[in-house]
Amino acid sequence: MKGDPEQRAVQLGEYITAHGATVRAAAAAFGCSKSTVHKDVSARLRTLQPELFRQVRAVLARNKAERHLRGGAATRKKYRRG
Repeated sequence: MKGDPEQRAVQLGEYITAHGATVRAAAAAFGCSKSTVHKDVSARLRTLQPELFRQVRAVLARNKAERHLRGGAATRKKYRRG
């Protein structure tokens, strides 16, 4: 996704809060890298829209706390098929 980085940061922040999306899911939805998403929502969004930044940070913190559960579920699913 090319264009204005500030506008992209706001759009990514709104997407993450609306869908409870991970950085990886947001990157796939917007067609950019995980590094770009992380940079936009952690650095650019902080100065552009501080309230949206706080909401995104809360979603990402929840995702980080739950990631070991998602990883365990993926491993379980992988070995049940085989």
